[in-house]
Formats: sequence, C-alpha cells, structure tokens
Amino acid sequence: MINPNLFLVYDFSTQKKLSPIRKGFGMGLVEAGKKNEDVVALCCDLTESTQMHLFKDTFPKRFIEVGIAEQSMASVASGMAAMGKIPFFSSYAMFSPGRNWEQIRTTICYNNSNCKIVGSHAGVSVGPDGGTHQAIEDIAIVRVIPRMTVVVPCDAEQARKATLALAEMTGPAYIRLQREDTPLITSSETPFEIGKVQVLFDTGKSTKHIYDVLISVCGGVTAQALDAAHALAQDGYAIRVVNVHTIKPLDTMLVQFAKESTSVVTIEEHQRIGGLGGAVAELISEHAPKKVLRIGINDEFGQSGTPNELLKHYKLDAESIAVSIRAMLKEYDN
Repeated sequence: MINPNLFLVYDFSTQKKLSPIRKGFGMGLVEAGKKNEDVVALCCDLTESTQMHLFKDTFPKRFIEVGIAEQSMASVASGMAAMGKIPFFSSYAMFSPGRNWEQIRTTICYNNSNCKIVGSHAGVSVGPDGGTHQAIEDIAIVRVIPRMTVVVPCDAEQARKATLALAEMTGPAYIRLQREDTPLITSSETPFEIGKVQVLFDTGKSTKHIYDVLISVCGGVTAQALDAAHALAQDGYAIRVVNVHTIKPLDTMLVQFAKESTSVVTIEEHQRIGGLGGAVAELISEHAPKKVLRIGINDEFGQSGTPNELLKHYKLDAESIAVSIRAMLKEYDN
C-alpha cells in the first residue's frame, strides 16, 4: 500500500524514525551554498532555532544577522537579489511572512526578486509558545501574492531537497517548516519536483472501480494522514493519499485523482480557510465538482500545550482524522 516506486522509509510501527523538518532545511541550505556561491543567508536572531547556524558556520562571510527586524530583512534580501545573489531569509513564520508581508509583496514579489522566504516553527505543533507564535495563517497570506511559489515539505529529507530545488529556480518562493521531530517518510532516493504531487499510499480502486477517498495532505501531519489511511484501509475502504508539498503552483493532476474518487479530503496544520484545503477546493470546484472535507484549524487561534496534545485537541492526530473521514463516508453510505 505504501508506494514502492518512491523509495519511502515510512512504516506503520510505533518506532518511527524522527527528525525535525527545519533540520532538513538547514542541511539543504549548506548543500545549496556549496553548489552555488551566490546563495546567501539572512536571519532575525534565530540562527539555531531555524537551523541557519549550519550555513553560518560553513559560510560566515555569506551570512547576515539582521537582528529582530523582519521587515528590514525582506528589504535587504531584495536588494541582494537585485545584485545577483540568491538570498534565503528566515524567522519564525509568525513574523516572516507574518510581520513583513507588505515588504514581501511589494519589495520582493512585485519586483519578481529571486528571494526565498523561510517560515520556521509553523503550525500549532510548535507547542508551549502558544497562539501568538503559532503561524496557522501563513500559507493563505503567501499563496495569494502573484509570482509566489509555496512549498510545504512533509519531512526533513523532503525539506532538504526542496531547499536545493528552490535555490535553482528563479523567482520568489516560500518554504514552510515545522519545529518538532516528525516521522521520516521519504528517503534520499525519493524524487522531488516543485509542483508535482506524490502518491504515498494507494490501496487500489474498490470493486466499483473508484476510490472511496482521495486524501491530500501537506507538511508535518502527513504521517498522521498515512496512519489514518492505514486504519481506514483495514476497514475495507479504497484510499489514495497524495503528498501536496507544493501548494502553489498546484498540480492539476489532483483533478484526475478527484474524478477517480467518491470524496476528497484535505489535511493541514493550518487554518481550513485559505490554505491547502482552500486551494484544493478552488481547483476541484472548477474542474471536478464534489464535496471536499477540509480538516484543519477551524477559524480559531492556537494555544499552549505539548505538540501531541495540540494535534489531538485540533483533531489532527491519526485517530481523530480517521473518525472524521469515517463520519463523512457514513453520510455517503446513507
């Protein structure tokens, strides 16, 4: 059921291999810097938290510490891009793109500057930092800006590959990272291409020659979606799980997948409004209209707690996801 063609390392045991998604970014940035001397990095006094210290230690002359000044950081990065550099600039996602959205829109995207925005510690799973620091609106505010590419890696290894890919593409881009250890799903052999979805899990079609559910997921909750899909498959449902690591541009292959499915579900550690769920619903409503169940934060702020407590509270853990999908399928059966 796990796609053998992607060389995935995920299994359904309780002893999963874990690594922070942000660490994969840090490692990828160093690799990108070794490949291209024009790659530079800027940070807002959060070098270790965002894993940019790896780049700083390797290329001290290509690293700029701007202090707690996200708006200035975006403008400086745009200036460096105008001079031919490839700047990656990082902070907590709540502050970049949260605090410097106007500078990103006008100074970077309006000018089509080759800047890469790195939003770390996104989602509620950042934990005890609480609602003020939990960015659960960031996908929505960046994907609406023209010329912006938006990437949300599912694990540390994919974050590494995504960072390398973003360094090679031209134009503004946002990469969303999460703080906590999350299960490794992909391997060094797993392919990655911006804008191309990946089928991670596939039971095959049902006797009706269709899937009961298409699950589209992004980011650190991908493992929760896989566990939920595995449980649903044990119930006899035909499930396909797709890793939508690129929210913009959104792969139109999702339209074909939706046509082959009775129902569509999206899962994200983000507001249900404007994120992956919004993007998929927009696409499906135009080309393959059907009900889309959006699982995410339901128009409320985050709060303090452990990552596991918060995922369960917001019904983003595997058990809660399976319950929500079963309830939807029961409606269809009736």
